[in-house]
Amino acid sequence: MTSSASQTSRLVLGTAQLGMPYGIANRRGQPDRRAAEAIVARVWENGVREFDTAQAYGESEVVLGNALKSLGLTRQAKVISKFDAGIDHQHPAGLRRALEQTIARLNISKLYAIMIHSEELLDIWDTGLGETLHKFITEGLVERIGISVYKPRNAIRALKTKGVALLQIPGNLLDRRFEKEGVFEEAHQRGKQIYLRSVFLQGLLLMNIRELTGAMDFVLPVIDRLINFSRKTGYSVKQLALGYVKSAYPSSKVIFGCETTRQVQENFELWQRELPGEIVGRIQEEFQNIPETILNPSLWAGSSSTKK
Repeated sequence: MTSSASQTSRLVLGTAQLGMPYGIANRRGQPDRRAAEAIVARVWENGVREFDTAQAYGESEVVLGNALKSLGLTRQAKVISKFDAGIDHQHPAGLRRALEQTIARLNISKLYAIMIHSEELLDIWDTGLGETLHKFITEGLVERIGISVYKPRNAIRALKTKGVALLQIPGNLLDRRFEKEGVFEEAHQRGKQIYLRSVFLQGLLLMNIRELTGAMDFVLPVIDRLINFSRKTGYSVKQLALGYVKSAYPSSKVIFGCETTRQVQENFELWQRELPGEIVGRIQEEFQNIPETILNPSLWAGSSSTKK
């Protein structure tokens, strides 16, 4: 595998945008079936083999499943999905039904991975949940088990949990909480894979500052600093965002979402470029200790943010 192909294989298509209007910066709404299929085809052409979805992402599983079937990719694609957090996770039969329904919607024979979509469920891992999920592996329904978390302390806890192979966490050039708490080092030492989401902070980092009014006024100072940093360095905000996670977290998979094939191509072109180490260092110096009210979309009162 070439170095370029190896780097591209780190990218994972997040499909929340394909199943519902997603993200604070979304102005186009949900892509239609033809557009969704074109997006899946384009990322596949560029070397992406993994897809991230969830039962809570509207029609995402169905849309992705139809695209994979139409493109003849159902046997090759690696799909990660997440249980709806509202399911009774102490009821094995219910989890099995939900898992089988997900597999059917995706038109695949088994999932690459199933994730728990609520970090609080770690509390019942050792009282039956872990055993139930492991059975899904032995029965050939999934290959790996993971969990999506929001807090660094729960990331460390998940990495120390037997049976958890994958961990999905937020991270971007503003949000370095997990980096500072040693989550990436812990994952490396334990041989577990990290999937990084919110690279663009649900589109917030890419928004025009004139769009951030009313309930989102509190983010203006930080976004203004980021825009000024972009102007001074000569790198676009999107290139800074992608380049930072590519360089700072070299062992992590990076989830990105798109609403058009044009966005897909732009992301791939920027991903292939290297951000100089000096710029990475300046980002770390310039953006420290950003408030969680900015980093956590669930705290954006009045926004259309969705749990990821």
